[in-house]
Amino acid sequence: MLNFHLKHIPFRPEKPRTEGVTMVIDKGMSIRETEDFLSTSADYVDIVKLGWGTSVLTPKLREKLAIFAAHNMPVYFGGTLFEIFYVRKQLDDYCRILEDLKIGHLEVSDGSMDMTTEEKTAVIRQLSKNFTVYSEVGSKDATKIIAPYLWVEMMQAELDAGSTKVIAEARETGTVGMFHANGGVRSDLIDEILHQIPAEKILWEAPQKSQQVWFIQLLGHNVNLGNIPPNEALPLETLRLGLRGDTFDLFLPKE
Repeated sequence: MLNFHLKHIPFRPEKPRTEGVTMVIDKGMSIRETEDFLSTSADYVDIVKLGWGTSVLTPKLREKLAIFAAHNMPVYFGGTLFEIFYVRKQLDDYCRILEDLKIGHLEVSDGSMDMTTEEKTAVIRQLSKNFTVYSEVGSKDATKIIAPYLWVEMMQAELDAGSTKVIAEARETGTVGMFHANGGVRSDLIDEILHQIPAEKILWEAPQKSQQVWFIQLLGHNVNLGNIPPNEALPLETLRLGLRGDTFDLFLPKE
């Protein structure tokens, strides 16, 4: 909801959205920080990820999850926590924890361990019967370079197996996967992916402002973006709507 009437503001669909999704990464916010974050940004955020294994140590986890639930904010645990349980052969334990905590979303990733495509898609098929599955493609190891055609093949296989969206890996730093170590975009990789995978099925991890601007310029204001720091959720929405210098001219009528 805009506080002021402005012409030429692009349309943003109401929540729950399937396009223009903003995923925020929570690296361990306190109860008070969670409340403050939701008081300013709940309207602009579609889902929150409790990063990697932070939920194992988060104090008052149930109370925190209850605050998200009171704001109708879906939450899921980072894919690394799935891997932590999976590599220990505790996947059933993990699912029971999610059910007990009433968490309906789940991320399947293999960024810190090795899984064959066949193994990963089998897990996705199994878990998608009871959860909304997001699966992540790409490695957290900056030295592990995956050919563009393999990104496409893995993304398509995981969507076919039941993933609601595929997440393109960049870590919380935006310096691996789709990006170079300096944060620059691997545009050739992204072009190859978009040539074959529908943009609305991809959630691009883009924690840096320059990366967010790049994707908005490429795919429009309703591009799906993730790993957004909590204090950057509202600023990202201003980028989406042309309310910041970086996208100032993007949605104005052309003379």
